[in-house]
Parts: sequence; C-alpha cells; structure tokens
Amino acid sequence: MLTPLLAAALALQAAPAAAASEPAVISQENRALLRCAAAFALVANRQAQGEASARQWPDVGTRGREFFVLAMAQLMDATGLDRAGITRLAGDEARALAASGDTDKIMPSCLLMLEASGI
Repeated sequence: MLTPLLAAALALQAAPAAAASEPAVISQENRALLRCAAAFALVANRQAQGEASARQWPDVGTRGREFFVLAMAQLMDATGLDRAGITRLAGDEARALAASGDTDKIMPSCLLMLEASGI
C-alpha cells in the first residue's frame, strides 16, 4: 500500500529533471528542511512496508507529509525555484539519504524540527 507521503516522494523521484542551469543556493536552515522532508518520506515508506527498523520512530505519515509539503513551499519561496526544480532537489536528497544510510542518524534531529514546527 502506498502512503500519500510515499506517493509524493515517488512522484518527486519520477519527475523529469529541470533544465540544467545554475544550482540553487540553499541556506543551511533550508538544507536541513530539505533533508528532514526527505527523511520523513523515506521513514514513512519504510513504516508502510512494515520494516522493523522503522518502528523505532513515531508514525510520521500524516505529520511528516504536512512537514514535507510546507518545507517544499518554503524552499520554493526561498530559492525562487519552480516546482520542477524543487522536485529535483527533493528527489536528489531522498536518493542521497537512501544511498548513504544516514536516514536513521538524522531522524532524532528531524523529529525535534518537526516538534518545533508545531505541525
């Protein structure tokens, strides 16, 4: 079963890459938003698949999806990128996190960011 958060992450990964141009300059704060949005998508996917390692984290399906959407909107505003550009960034970040295996390492910080967001 695809969760809405997973569906959004998969749509981001499947979207065509934006035309090659100058890369967006992203502040450290916005880079953290991007990483955590991607981490929530990956963890929600793992939770939906029933992976035991994902059960160590609270359910991030609903709140993680809202965080993801708000983070993408904030990144669009901050960078001036269009939807295709943000889609590329989010997909790249999700793939990088999945490849590095760092998702579980950053989740404690991301959960603090989620709590601080008020979502």
